[in-house]
Amino acid sequence: MNISLNHANDLQGRLTVVVSEADYQEKVDAKLKDYRKKASIKGFRPGMVPTALVKKLYGQSVLVEEINHLLGHTVSDYIKENKLNLVGEPLPAVEETDSIDWEKDTEFTFHYDLGFHGDFTVDLSKIKSLTSYEIKAEKKEIEETIENLKKQFGEQTHPDTVEDRDLVFGTFTQGDWVEKSAIPLHAIKDKSKKIFLGAKKDDTLKFDIDQVFVDDKSLALATGKKEDEVSDLKGEVTYVVEDITRQIPSELNVEFFDKVLGAGKATDEKTFREELVKIVDENYKREANYLLKIDAEKALLDQIKIDLPDAFLKTWLIRINEGKFNADDIEKDFDNVKKDIRWNLIKNSVADKFEVKVEYAEVVEKAKDMVRQQFGGYLSSDQPGIEEMIEKIAMGYLSDKSKSDNFMNLYNQAFADKVSNAIVENISFKTSKIDVDKFKAIAAAL
Repeated sequence: MNISLNHANDLQGRLTVVVSEADYQEKVDAKLKDYRKKASIKGFRPGMVPTALVKKLYGQSVLVEEINHLLGHTVSDYIKENKLNLVGEPLPAVEETDSIDWEKDTEFTFHYDLGFHGDFTVDLSKIKSLTSYEIKAEKKEIEETIENLKKQFGEQTHPDTVEDRDLVFGTFTQGDWVEKSAIPLHAIKDKSKKIFLGAKKDDTLKFDIDQVFVDDKSLALATGKKEDEVSDLKGEVTYVVEDITRQIPSELNVEFFDKVLGAGKATDEKTFREELVKIVDENYKREANYLLKIDAEKALLDQIKIDLPDAFLKTWLIRINEGKFNADDIEKDFDNVKKDIRWNLIKNSVADKFEVKVEYAEVVEKAKDMVRQQFGGYLSSDQPGIEEMIEKIAMGYLSDKSKSDNFMNLYNQAFADKVSNAIVENISFKTSKIDVDKFKAIAAAL
């Protein structure tokens, strides 16, 4: 096999792979021999089909399959071994491939167009000093926070009848389909809430399942289905109410203080408020840190110039989107596409430099956090079976084979977070004190 790279310029090139008979024939013959053993063709006993007939029936498809397999590994290995600075993916030269005569040719030539990015260096020490904001919580924010905490850490009761904002546990039934479920009332359309409001334990509710939920994600979470499967859920179902959970806002007492702060941290309202101010300040510190990360990203993109192969990228984008976008569509958003590519290259460089890695357990925890957010403040780790339900939904989301990007989306989020942390830890910045309203105005302007 012969493989060579010809650079048209610094940013584009063509990879040529010449595959000779010696590269593939042994494996093709072995596979045809195996086909002969297993072939079931009328008029011949198993294993006794003439070799010439097997080759006539399967020879070309086996040859194409073997060469494609060989090409995939060869091109990938060449790119890795030569550490090519690729953007996008190798684009097969379709016209040349279509002209191949698979019946007569024994030597095959394949071409791949490649796009490269220019050399660049990420030196965080050269990023100009940025501003990190120090935000002081005021009385208004503290009072709002206390009210939210009273709801979050309130008592979970099991009332006799369903009211708005309750969490209803029960079982769906439709034909042979039976599914345990937890339905937060905020997941139900306003006009459909009357179906649930006033319902009691052991009541049987009937409704069209495809009509009552606010969106497919809410329906998927309630039924344990994958999001792309809920379109199959249609028509009337029965739903037997088995339990009702309601959050009652907590009183300002020691029990509440212990839930929020931890046991013994506050024994009266005064010390509770003092500790809470520290927590709120810490939350604002995280928000300020997030803003600093955004500013750092902008600074890196402004400072680091990376040449990209525009013509190649436009062709690549049209090809990988399989006709969904034309050249005009690509042109409209091309600057943002290039910005995303440059940022990904910078992120990967930072990750290599600071050895950023994401473990599987971190992705699972992100999925569980996502589930908790979907249920809002209804979930409490004290409630029997809640953590098991959260983990089941999270693992179902991650293992959904019909949406393989679920795992990668959360992995990429975790990766981006860790890279941003590495950047912030290694740049210089000055601190500026600011009130909450001014900070919100700055954040809103982004």
